[in-house]
Amino acid sequence: MNHLIKSYLKFLFHSKNEHGIHSPFVFDLVTKCFYDNTKYSEYKTLKSYRKSLLENKNTIEVTDFGAGSRVFKSNVRAISKIAQTAGITPKNAELLFRIVRYFQPKSVLEIGTSLGLATSALSLANENTKIITLEGCTNTQKQAQVQLQKQNSNFQNIEFVTTEFSNYFKNCPLNTEHCQLIYFDGNHSKKATLEYFEALLPTVSNDSVWIFDDIHWSTDMEDVWKIIKNHPKVSVTIDTFQWGIVFFRAEQKKEHFIINPNKTISSHLFERIRF
Repeated sequence: MNHLIKSYLKFLFHSKNEHGIHSPFVFDLVTKCFYDNTKYSEYKTLKSYRKSLLENKNTIEVTDFGAGSRVFKSNVRAISKIAQTAGITPKNAELLFRIVRYFQPKSVLEIGTSLGLATSALSLANENTKIITLEGCTNTQKQAQVQLQKQNSNFQNIEFVTTEFSNYFKNCPLNTEHCQLIYFDGNHSKKATLEYFEALLPTVSNDSVWIFDDIHWSTDMEDVWKIIKNHPKVSVTIDTFQWGIVFFRAEQKKEHFIINPNKTISSHLFERIRF
């Protein structure tokens, strides 16, 4: 916890808004997407989906292949508690929706379905976007699939795959058409994150957008973020504290930005710091 607090205070000190950005590409992304205050009707669906999970007191047995939980001491967990503590925050779900809406990728790969809170945002942003979402825990993904289909019949653009991530990358050859946008939220360990990064690099195109969740979760994850930023294929990165967003645009000079996506200090960030 102390690590996260220190990292967040450092982030606040260094973060900028649109006035400190000299890259036209990043300036447009921040002003037209990050700071887009439109009240999209899809936000109601996102809130309704979250509410249905928070009200679900049933328990499931979770198989955790990642770095573990700072909250749960048992693998038998209430669905409501998983949604409350491990899911994407409401503000970030809306931001993820806007990012997909802004870039309009034909395909999205989500690494870590969990209960589908982020999946719903990815899906609602563009009904023509093909989404492949990977989850290692059968019970968790089954719950996400049931809840998403129950909540909205329009979630037809999602392919659910239950698998260990590294096995999937080895056995299911992916290319640019499968992975125009990748959301990494499945294993917050240094070794695994770097393995996924290297495994998916062959899919990169000039328009690829990669989003890494919890880049300040631990000192190891911060080390990973530094390695990713310095990779020769990476041109532009944005640190939003919660996420590290990566671009591979050949025409862009190498630049790294630290941007508060909410313009003001966000209570949602402090919610995550508790854990």
